[in-house]
Amino acid sequence: MTYDSMTARDLAAMIDHTILKPESNRSQVDRAVAEGVTAGCATVCVQPAWVPHAFEVAGGRVPICAVVGFPHGANLSETKASEAAAVVAQGAAEVDMVADLAALADGDDRAVAADIARVRAAVPHVILKVILESALWSPAQLRAACSAAVSAGADFVKTSTGFHPSGGASPEAVELLRSTVGNRAKVKASGGIRTLRDAETMIVAGADRLGMSATAAILAELSS
Repeated sequence: MTYDSMTARDLAAMIDHTILKPESNRSQVDRAVAEGVTAGCATVCVQPAWVPHAFEVAGGRVPICAVVGFPHGANLSETKASEAAAVVAQGAAEVDMVADLAALADGDDRAVAADIARVRAAVPHVILKVILESALWSPAQLRAACSAAVSAGADFVKTSTGFHPSGGASPEAVELLRSTVGNRAKVKASGGIRTLRDAETMIVAGADRLGMSATAAILAELSS
């Protein structure tokens, strides 16, 4: 299927509909889950504290994704692993973890991989996406980060949290992630995808999954 033939339902199936602001309240989480169900999204992505409630509200109609070590990735590896295990036990079907950004800055690929592997071991049977904060790094650094993530068992490499001042997803970063991981992993673009044009650009660049909170507005654009 090409982008030109994509329906709103097709696009929704590629979207992790996100509600990650720390001040998001119960009614906002409920609304996000309802939007994810109605649209047919791939998942609804929430903060760890909201997983039990979101899972209950979803009632099996849409999978729940949870972030781990979010948004800085500076937690101890054992803390990330414990958090991942906890959210999966409470109903999360997918986990988006933030990589060890300090280790990435130091060029310590072994430490980056070890951190991810610790989480992978804690949740071996769910989809694991690794957030790399792609806007921070040179192409060489980003390729090394991708390789470390894949070697440690990541199912996806992901551009951004959407919370870092360096910026969110870019088509150039998505292309680099895609070319580096090949068919060994999938690519998720996230951070700053606010229009249908943004979504199209990321898909054409090679994204398999999109993380966004503007889902309803973007799908409405495609349907109009």
